[in-house]
Amino acid sequence: MAHPAVSVIIPAYNEAESIGAVVGAIRALYPDFEIIVIDDGSRDETSAAALAAGAKVYAHPYNIGNGAAVKSGIRVAEGEYLVMMDADGQHDPAEIGTLLADLPAYDMVVGARTLRGQASLGRAVGNRLYSWFASYVAKFPVQDLTSGFRAIKADLAKSFLYLLPNTYSYPTTITLGVLRSGRSLKYVPIEARPRKRGSSQIKLARDGARFFMIIVRICTLYSPMRVFLPVSFSMFLLGLGWYLHTFLSDGRFTNMSALLFTTSIVIFMMSLVSEQISQMRFERRGSERARPVPLDSVKSQAGRDEQAGRDSTSAPAPESAWPNSPSSS
Repeated sequence: MAHPAVSVIIPAYNEAESIGAVVGAIRALYPDFEIIVIDDGSRDETSAAALAAGAKVYAHPYNIGNGAAVKSGIRVAEGEYLVMMDADGQHDPAEIGTLLADLPAYDMVVGARTLRGQASLGRAVGNRLYSWFASYVAKFPVQDLTSGFRAIKADLAKSFLYLLPNTYSYPTTITLGVLRSGRSLKYVPIEARPRKRGSSQIKLARDGARFFMIIVRICTLYSPMRVFLPVSFSMFLLGLGWYLHTFLSDGRFTNMSALLFTTSIVIFMMSLVSEQISQMRFERRGSERARPVPLDSVKSQAGRDEQAGRDSTSAPAPESAWPNSPSSS
């Protein structure tokens, strides 16, 4: 049975020293895949190096952002499945087959980095905290919220284009969008290699605050009560605590207690209205959702998972399922 077409999207900014090797490795392993490099306004020879290695290159006239480059790649990609990865060589092209092995049983498969694969200890701690908060929002154990190495169905990725930001926060947005819209996601362990050339464009303070705001924004878009209810409950407890304090000390009910109780009720009512708006939005988009995967495909995938994933040291599904992978050559 012929495999569906796959497009590999690589956003690049001033990566002339590494992009050629990345594209060449993908081309050698998967010659039938479409490789798309989006040059996000580089000031070096990134486009020339990618073209020489055999990629399709689309260039932004100036630097717009990593997320904008990914969105451009999604728009022009022709594959049924999309693979997104970095241009700096941290993601191993040989693991593309590992991600694709779990499609189409899952809607999106994400490579989860280990602690050793994080760029720094501060980034690792921040990513862990945001992953915990995202798990609360999505009601799903998010293992690596900011991983840029993922495979996703093309139609699903295109349906989230309007949500994706122009910055490095796009992995956060698309992960929460997939989970909160009721789609399926799987994490597979990967080993992220250290950057050999250049420096990361992500700044902890600047992008960390942005990641937090995006989590809150996506939460209020898909499940507003997950944000509003804790705030409302906190206001109620503050009002109750202040009332007990003033009643026991002065024997009276103060204006501050009334304000806190009123604020709690207003926020709760806002959560109900927001939840109704969110539900109506889902109903309008219901006809656009993809049909579920046939049961036999899910059972087949579940069988592979049970055989290959029971112990923590075993590798994910073999890449031999995909043409021109190392094990099939």
